[in-house]
Amino acid sequence: MSTSAVTAVSTTYTVTGMTCGHCVSSVTAGIGKVAGVTGVQVDLATGRVTVASDRVLDDAAVTAAVGEAGYQVVAPATEAPAEGASCCGSCN
Repeated sequence: MSTSAVTAVSTTYTVTGMTCGHCVSSVTAGIGKVAGVTGVQVDLATGRVTVASDRVLDDAAVTAAVGEAGYQVVAPATEAPAEGASCCGSCN
């Protein structure tokens, strides 16, 4: 008998435009329909949405689901380049 391990993945997004519990419900329901999603937690105060899934999610699918609910996913902030490095070479 073979058993396959399911890898749990957690991904966090920032969603703008949510102002009430209905907004949270709409975003939760929309993201919940994306393939692989096993759970959605929304923090209305910060706009942070944490999505649990059984696989790496397609960010475009999550963004589309949020958009269909009437909201927008903001690209996550990236870390600053290490000292001495530049992000694209034009800042030196």
